[in-house]
Amino acid sequence: MRGAIALPASLATFPWRVVIPLTVLVAFGAAVLHSAAGGSMSPYATSHLVRYAVFLVVALVISYFPQEWARFAAVPGYIAVLLLLVAVEVMGQMGGGSQRWLELGFMRLQPSEVMKPGIVLILAAFYQILPVGLIGSWRALLVPLGLIALPMGLVLLQPDLGTSLAIAFGGVVVMFLAGIPQKWFVMGGIAGIVAVPLAYTFALKPYQQQRVLTFLDPASDPQGSGYHIIQSQIAIGSGGISGKGFGEGSQSQLDYLPEPHTDFVFATMAEEWGLLGGLLVLLIFGIVLRWGLIVARDAPDRFSRLLAGGLTATIFFYVAINLMMVMGLAPVVGIPLPFMSHGGSSMMTNMLCVGGIMMVERWSRGTSRSDL
Repeated sequence: MRGAIALPASLATFPWRVVIPLTVLVAFGAAVLHSAAGGSMSPYATSHLVRYAVFLVVALVISYFPQEWARFAAVPGYIAVLLLLVAVEVMGQMGGGSQRWLELGFMRLQPSEVMKPGIVLILAAFYQILPVGLIGSWRALLVPLGLIALPMGLVLLQPDLGTSLAIAFGGVVVMFLAGIPQKWFVMGGIAGIVAVPLAYTFALKPYQQQRVLTFLDPASDPQGSGYHIIQSQIAIGSGGISGKGFGEGSQSQLDYLPEPHTDFVFATMAEEWGLLGGLLVLLIFGIVLRWGLIVARDAPDRFSRLLAGGLTATIFFYVAINLMMVMGLAPVVGIPLPFMSHGGSSMMTNMLCVGGIMMVERWSRGTSRSDL
C-alpha cells in the first residue's frame, strides 16, 4: 500500500500483543505492592519491577530458540530438575515450615517452580515421538503418569500441595490435548473422588487438613485458621465499586490482611481499587490467556501445539486458584497471583511460560513464511 510505514523487522516481529498487557499488569501490581509496603517502593515494588525486566529479557531470548533445541532440552532438563528436587530434600533451606529452596549464593532457587513448565515440555516431547496409532494405548497413559508422579511425590515431601497440584494440572492438560481417550479421564475422576477421603486422612499434613476444614467453614475459627479467608473477603467486599482509594485500604494498611503482598495481593488491590480494578486485572489476564490459546491453535505441529497449550494452562492454574483462594472458593494453598504478587519464583515460572509461548509463536511465523 502506497504511503504505508514499514516497521523494522525487529519491531514488526516483537510480541507487542503480550508484552504490552503484561507490562501494564506488572506496573499495576507494583502500585499495589507500593501501597502494601505503606507507601514505599521498597522492599516489594522495586524488586518486582526489576524481576519482571530481567525475566522479560530471558523470555525474549527463549523465544528465539529453534524447535530442535526445545525438543533436545526436554529430557535432560526434566532429569536436571528432578535431581534438584532430590537436592532440596538433602540440603534445602527451610522457610515457613517447608523445605523448598536451594541457596545458590547469587539466588535462592525453588526447583519445584521450574518443574511446572518442565513437565509440559517433557510430555509435549513424548507425545511428539509417540505414533498417532498408539495414542489410545496404555503406553500413552502410563509413561506420562509416571513422569508426573515422580516430581509430584518429591514436591509433596517438602511439603507443597499447591505446587504439586500445579504440576499435575499442566501434565493432565497436555495429556488431554494429546487426544488421550476420554474414558480414562472419567475413570481417573472417579478414582480421584474415591481417593479424596484417603488422601485427606493419610497424605495431608495436619495444617493442610485444617486448611480444607477452614475452606468449608471459615467462621468456625475466625481468629485462627479461618482468619486469612475472612480478612480477605472483608477487604474485597469493602472495596465496593471503585475502592477506598490508592493507599487507603484499612485491611492491608493496618495489618489485618495477612500476606498482602504475596498470596492476598488481589484482596489488597480490590480494597483500594474496587470492582473496577478487579475487572481490569481479569481483562488483562483474559488478553494474555487468549493470546496463549491462539498461539496453541495456530501452532504448526503437535509438539508446538501441546507445548503452547500446556504452558497457557499453567498460567491459568495460577490465576484461577489464587482468585478462588482469596475469595474463599478454594482452600489456601499458597499460590501467588501471576505478575502481581511479590516473589521471584512465581515471576520466573510465569515468564518462562510466556517465553515458551512466544517461542511457539515465532515457530508458527517461520512456518507461514516458508509456505509462501
